[in-house]
Amino acid sequence: MDGESPYQKPGRKLKVGVVFGGRSGEHEVSLVSATSVISALDRDKYDVVPIGITQEGRWVSSARALQLLKSKDGLAQEPERFLAPEPNRQALISADGPGSSEVGVDVIFPVVHGRYGEDGTLQGLLELANVPYVGAGVLASAIGMDKILQKQLFEHAGLRGPKYVWFLSHMCKESPRKVIAAVEKKLKYPLFVKPANTGSSVGISKAHNRSELGTAIALACEYDLKVIIEQGVKNAREIECSVLGNEAPVVSVPGEIIPSNEFYDYDAKYVDGKSRSIIPAELPGKVVTEVQRVARAAYKTLDCAGMARVDFFVTRKTHRVYLNEINTIPGFTSISMYPKLWEASGISYAELLDRLITLAIERHREKNSLKTSYHPARDWYKS
Repeated sequence: MDGESPYQKPGRKLKVGVVFGGRSGEHEVSLVSATSVISALDRDKYDVVPIGITQEGRWVSSARALQLLKSKDGLAQEPERFLAPEPNRQALISADGPGSSEVGVDVIFPVVHGRYGEDGTLQGLLELANVPYVGAGVLASAIGMDKILQKQLFEHAGLRGPKYVWFLSHMCKESPRKVIAAVEKKLKYPLFVKPANTGSSVGISKAHNRSELGTAIALACEYDLKVIIEQGVKNAREIECSVLGNEAPVVSVPGEIIPSNEFYDYDAKYVDGKSRSIIPAELPGKVVTEVQRVARAAYKTLDCAGMARVDFFVTRKTHRVYLNEINTIPGFTSISMYPKLWEASGISYAELLDRLITLAIERHREKNSLKTSYHPARDWYKS
């Protein structure tokens, strides 16, 4: 390719494909995030192309795709369109085959949370299609989705987090007593039990004793092939930071979550409407600086791009900072911390979307400037 793309033409609106839904337990959260993103995109700058992925993995793209996924009515009759995994089309093609119309896209904004969207799989497709996309690349997405691998990398980088152990799910099912004994040998209650590859607190439980631990492990095994068990940080506050950028990321002011339940589970995040946030968090200046430093370090350790939200525990009396995890496609709902933290830092929701799209295009242009072929001195491979 010659490096020229439609988004470089002056006076032309960018066609932004917003991808939402997906095959994960966070399907509904994604729909709410997409509603906010689509509503906030500036129609003077962008033509929005809604791209919905059903819970069965079927792709649909039309003006009513979002509403159809919410209602689940009429989806079977909606024409299927999907992104072609080859670099010269940069378009959604119809499942009806040759002769059907194509819908070009200049950049993709994924708001697909969880597996098959946030874990590098969708990003791999977008790389094959040679389409700019918002957010982390394949590697950072895959590692950022896996709570175990990201913690191992954070440890290697000297970033402190809560103590933890992990097990393959089949071990938990085949030898539950042995697993529980191993957990109790290394960690102290209360414990947080999590599937390794989910977000939005899906499948996560807090265990105060052996009985609750067994139940929590069984639940986590329903959602993933690996289970991580973390020791709870006593007297901890839940602090979050937003990160924005590619090679030179910037960090927002920190915010604090006050969950309505014992911990910030799915209901506390999305359902009961009783959790609240304090933005900016009421922390000493030195603690704010440390949280921001660690957030930036975590982002760069995973080689993130575009955006991420970084979550912490900070103890109330001693202000010790523990890195919890990173989220490479944070929620974009009206109550989500990622955009709210940037708003408190001086970047409006609409401007944030503009910046993310610009960052996606810049990174894509840089990658497309790299050589993808090598010409040896002789054509040895033809012999």
